[in-house]
Amino acid sequence: MNESLLVVLSVLAALSLAARDLLTSVILVSVFSLVSCLFFFVLGAPDVALTEAAVGTGVGSIVFIWIVHKIRRRERSDADS
Repeated sequence: MNESLLVVLSVLAALSLAARDLLTSVILVSVFSLVSCLFFFVLGAPDVALTEAAVGTGVGSIVFIWIVHKIRRRERSDADS
């Protein structure tokens, strides 16, 4: 189980780095964080898994999506000028 989760984490990390679109990369990082929660839980650290779920998957994803939205909005207004 641990080895398969590590393989999934490695694939998600590579895909998030290779993604051309910022929003796709943010979604892949969020999924990476979610799989990390499962990995921590399997390893016997439910407190770390809960913290990763709250901060990594929850708050981190919202902040990254907000930043991507702001960047794209600025790019559109710069292109109009």
